[in-house]
Amino acid sequence: MNKYLIFIAVFTLIISCKEEKKPARLIEKDVMVKIIYDLSVLQAIKYQNPTSIDSFKINARDFVYKKYKVDSLQFAQSNIYYSSNGEQYKEMFSQVVGRINAEKTSADSLIKAEIKKQSKGDKKKGKELITAKDSLKKAGKKVFEKDAVKKVSLEKEALQ
Repeated sequence: MNKYLIFIAVFTLIISCKEEKKPARLIEKDVMVKIIYDLSVLQAIKYQNPTSIDSFKINARDFVYKKYKVDSLQFAQSNIYYSSNGEQYKEMFSQVVGRINAEKTSADSLIKAEIKKQSKGDKKKGKELITAKDSLKKAGKKVFEKDAVKKVSLEKEALQ
């Protein structure tokens, strides 16, 4: 009985260590990283705001496959091939994460710049409003003074 268990264990080990054959239409590693990045971004958009992608009635996967001129079978086979080598697959995903972090940093800096720009605009608007209120007060005094002079003039004329 032990001989059979050892035979099965060795046979399983040999089969599991077998190197994965390259698919006939293997997607290059750098293109595969781009595809995984695009799929990740589109999935994130879909889960953050589902109506954004659904409103255009597009399938994220079909869009990416069409963009890179691959089909789902080619992607699946390439994904299996690359995932069979854990270190290589981990490296690919670290490239994807690095790209996402770079884009996030860039987006964060753009957002901060826009917020800063808007806050400066709000301060300018506030100054304009204060200036407008002041100018209305000044104009109001002048209008009041003119009205008072007219009123006095009209009263003098009426008395005469």
